[in-house]
Amino acid sequence: MHASDRPPTVSRRALLGGAALAALPWDLAQAQAPSGTLRVGMTLAAIPLSNGCPDQGGEGQRFMGITLYNFLVEWDLSQSDRPAPLKPGLATDWAVDPGNPKRWWFTIRQGVKFHDGKLLTAADVAFSFDRAFRRDAAWFDNRANAAVALRMPTIADWGAEGEDRFWLETIYPDSTVPFGTVYVGITHRGAWEAAGRSWDAYLDRAVGTGPWKLESFAIRERAVLVRNPDHWEAARIPKTQRLMLLPLPDANTRVAALRSGQVDFIEAPPPDALASLQAAGFATVLNRYPHNWTWHFSMLEGSPWRDVRVRKAANLAIDRAGMTAMLGGTMLAGAGIVTPDSPWYGTPSFRLDYDPARARALLAEAGHGPRNPLKTRVAISAGGSGQMQPLTMNEAVQQNLKDIGIEVSFEVVEWNALLVMRREGAAKIASRGVSAINVSYGAGDPFSGFMRIMKADMAAPAGGNWGSLNDPVLEPLFEAAYRAMDPAVQDAILAKIHTRVVDEALFLFVAHDLNPRAMSRRVQGFVQARNWSQDLTPIRMA
Repeated sequence: MHASDRPPTVSRRALLGGAALAALPWDLAQAQAPSGTLRVGMTLAAIPLSNGCPDQGGEGQRFMGITLYNFLVEWDLSQSDRPAPLKPGLATDWAVDPGNPKRWWFTIRQGVKFHDGKLLTAADVAFSFDRAFRRDAAWFDNRANAAVALRMPTIADWGAEGEDRFWLETIYPDSTVPFGTVYVGITHRGAWEAAGRSWDAYLDRAVGTGPWKLESFAIRERAVLVRNPDHWEAARIPKTQRLMLLPLPDANTRVAALRSGQVDFIEAPPPDALASLQAAGFATVLNRYPHNWTWHFSMLEGSPWRDVRVRKAANLAIDRAGMTAMLGGTMLAGAGIVTPDSPWYGTPSFRLDYDPARARALLAEAGHGPRNPLKTRVAISAGGSGQMQPLTMNEAVQQNLKDIGIEVSFEVVEWNALLVMRREGAAKIASRGVSAINVSYGAGDPFSGFMRIMKADMAAPAGGNWGSLNDPVLEPLFEAAYRAMDPAVQDAILAKIHTRVVDEALFLFVAHDLNPRAMSRRVQGFVQARNWSQDLTPIRMA
């Protein structure tokens, strides 16, 4: 493999936090804050957009979505011992129209005030959906659309009826609509007009109904949010005065900032740093949640992954136990899109064991081996929300695959650039030899875990099916799952879907993240929910 194609390695000493503080961004020295400010070191290279539909994946939603905004339907993030269920947000209830299975009705909560004092109405919800989806609206925001279009691809029309009813219609019956609404933050037209009718200017003066208000926004440096003492949900009034968000994409820099007291809370500390952080008195937390770390295969003509023998061989080549040890126990061995304890797991017959001999035999059947290696290229990121330790992990996968006769080179890009590649689809980069992409996926709801990334009519760029998968067995099952409004019926259908996904080895299943975080002993009250999002409002600074 050419040296330029190899992800950079990180020494154990560096992973243990030995990075010099001189490597910290200049503005971190000014990040010292009085008691009452929670300072977070994110894995991102920039502050997520504050427009109510943040970019940068799950971390964007976690830090600039549910902080500043509320949504029609929200995740209940108050418990750590079970997957997070949905709960009422700005909608007190929702239901399918009994006379029209394509239409949903939402009852809008009364008495909610925006940060600027305006009372919430159904018209504000309609405006916010226009902002994200209605391209001919004067207030359409292309960046908001880029962030949420893949979350609700079946949306067809919507509107307000009176002050307290909002309706939404889809192109066909869609049981997943409530899950999609958790990504569309609600603002109002007056806030956009106050920003000069410019979504660019709005980023500095964002207005939502959330538990925090925006004080300052500098996309490459920091964002500062202040407590909203009048938030409509008393249980989510923040227990700290301020929340400071700092982009620290380098894992060693995050650890150094935490050790030096320049931040209080960091995302995704390097696994090798966990023991030393604990010994120094820092708290570390883990929890399983619906998230998987995979390679998404191209199924376009000419892709090596169209051959099920190659896909199975690659899956059997991965030493998941070795990777778990390498990551200090911060992952579960990849078992599919969901973990075996999920009601959606099903009964697959293909076991994701580490079996290099069987992998070589399958690859030989497909015409490849160590003397005649299959060569391909994979797009990966250097970091990013949910990406765990992508350089180290991909290098391990690369070596495992080389051992059986698959030679992989990497196209390493920044996280947001990788998300653009995902949206554009496999065909866009096929000319560069890229046949797979390493993007982690959340699977907390049926749409995110299955339809979004595998249904034929959601092939990129129309949806999240990056590799243009079109499986004749899966398609009718997807349609049935969409129409199943009864959760038990839907669970049974999803179990059949997942059985097929694993048996056909439709992805390279590597890991399920345990979502490590580290924090100062001053940080108290944090509950790590089993969800991509996390609630920072219960945190208090001792």
